[in-house]
Amino acid sequence: MDEVLERTRSRAVRDGAIAAVLLAPSLAVLGVFGITPILGAVYLSLFDTHFGAGPFVGVGNYAKALTEEDFWKSFLVTFYYSVGTIPVGLVLSFAVALALFRILRARGLFRTMYFLPYVTSAVAAATVWRVLLHPQIGLTNLVLQWLGADPMQWLLEPRGVLYFLTDGRIPPTIGPSLSLCCVMLFDIWHASGFMIVIFLAGLTALPRQLEEAARIDGAGGAQVVWNVTLPLLSPTIFFLTVVSAIRSFQAFNSFFALTGDGRGPLNTTRNLTVYIYSSFYQFGYEGYGAALAALSSLAIVTMTIVQWRFAGRRVFYE
Repeated sequence: MDEVLERTRSRAVRDGAIAAVLLAPSLAVLGVFGITPILGAVYLSLFDTHFGAGPFVGVGNYAKALTEEDFWKSFLVTFYYSVGTIPVGLVLSFAVALALFRILRARGLFRTMYFLPYVTSAVAAATVWRVLLHPQIGLTNLVLQWLGADPMQWLLEPRGVLYFLTDGRIPPTIGPSLSLCCVMLFDIWHASGFMIVIFLAGLTALPRQLEEAARIDGAGGAQVVWNVTLPLLSPTIFFLTVVSAIRSFQAFNSFFALTGDGRGPLNTTRNLTVYIYSSFYQFGYEGYGAALAALSSLAIVTMTIVQWRFAGRRVFYE
């Protein structure tokens, strides 16, 4: 017995040494380019720096951020963006993926067409969208004028979209601005290719027997999708929800490219990432910007844990 235990221990030590050697390069890269910058940002956030060295303020930058109106306004913009893009993107991408999964002719062509926006540079695509939504020469307003409607300011409009949808019955300061909705629409279109591909992979891996059994029992097409397909796709939906939520807090390219300086009309498109960028680079408050980045990271981690805690329980693993 003692000899067996000794062999087991020696094997465990040997396997551990091999694992440490194999993981050392990855851990070194992660430490240099991942953990070290995070620790450096946290350390920088403890100083009141402005284009250079500054005094130690402890958690003063964090307290300032939590009492700053601009911080909470940028957080609200990020919230609007998340709520406006994630559910719509998931529903539209699933519908397109389901249609692409069922068609037989030219399936590869259509899949390529829908995936093409995702592999296109966000800045290049946003430049085209800015031309389309230009208030004077944009194709969108030309079509509206041809239909007899009034032209819109689109990316330059700070008033809320609910104000226009309700014909002025809701105040213009409530809800996301029309400019922010344009950014949302762009990101839904641009990111849909990734979601469609993931949904197609999930649909391909589903067992067909369950859907066939449901149809034999008299279930219609919509009932099969709702009661069989979607529950089986819950791991895929959960993955896309978590990834999309994280991305929504990290969105920057589309905001900056579509609204020019990244702040938009009356700062109605200045999300957390743009606020961090402007604080750190444009105004030179490195310590305050680092504190904002740390708070944003904490919000992402908290949101992810909450999703795993509550939504993860409803995921069906076959």
